[in-house]
Amino acid sequence: MTPLRIGVIGYGYWGPNLVRAFSETPGVSVTWVSDLQPARLALVASRYPAVRTTTDYRDVIADANVDAIAIATPVSAHFTIATHALEAGKHVWVEKPLCATSADAETLVREAARRTLTLHVDHTFVYTGAVRLIRDIIAKGSLGEIYYYDSVRVNLGLFQHDINVIWDLAVHDLSIIDYLMPDRPTAVSATGMSHIEGQPENVAYMTLFYPHRQLAHVHVNWLAPVKVRRTLIGGSEKMIVYDDLEPSEKIKIYDKGVAVSAGTASRHDLLVSYRSGDMWAPRIDNTEALLTEAAHFAACARTGRATDTDGACGLRIVRTLEAIQQSMRARGQLVTL
Repeated sequence: MTPLRIGVIGYGYWGPNLVRAFSETPGVSVTWVSDLQPARLALVASRYPAVRTTTDYRDVIADANVDAIAIATPVSAHFTIATHALEAGKHVWVEKPLCATSADAETLVREAARRTLTLHVDHTFVYTGAVRLIRDIIAKGSLGEIYYYDSVRVNLGLFQHDINVIWDLAVHDLSIIDYLMPDRPTAVSATGMSHIEGQPENVAYMTLFYPHRQLAHVHVNWLAPVKVRRTLIGGSEKMIVYDDLEPSEKIKIYDKGVAVSAGTASRHDLLVSYRSGDMWAPRIDNTEALLTEAAHFAACARTGRATDTDGACGLRIVRTLEAIQQSMRARGQLVTL
């Protein structure tokens, strides 16, 4: 099988992880790396001597032997680079979020569809064994009716200058929610605050509303004294606690719940019973998410099948981010999606 030849643009925070993952994926070959800083390219040359390097990303796109482009640059550059890559007939992998605006994201989705090219957004958490197992559990109906998704994703830093904490951290939960929840949100409400003069919001709280009796609530924070990555998913039959920082038992399923029935005295007389059963921690596939994602992208690029986090998924999430931003600037006003 001819390897899928990939050029990686951006070798800062996330780029090295992409180069490593692609290099370790069977059927994938990293042929180029581009970055504006020569010192970073020197690291590439020392670790991957067979990989060509350049400070001009256009050199990578212009190479007819490159099949796909992976973009790991600041969000503001995603649209321009991805457009050039698609116009050159390359499959495209873009670091999250897809674009800075939904208008740009729509353009990329249309261009990829018109040219029958794979457009993939790097929402890595969707490819973790834990999240994929939770999706299977929900799909089998084991939780019953889904009531809520409640997440805390906080830490101290890393502060970004071009995006706020929503675009940096909440985007992870939005991708997980998009993958797990059977319905799409219809409205959002959000509040946030910046505590450093002239910098983007560093703390935010947001709620997504659904057409049935479902809620999703996400708290993100760059100013927390500890790192927390904990999610509760409540259902009518069972409940899940997902803690991404747990070394082994990342998912715990609780056979707990309540049942409410009308009493006989009056319509206000309710009988509430509580169910408290077993807790168990299922086995999780420990394959690194980025390796799973890289193999998935390569297979979809070859077959033409959409990836699990394709351009359409990326567009939905950018639209939701924009609505959250609008609500936050209006101090929590409900914004319809």
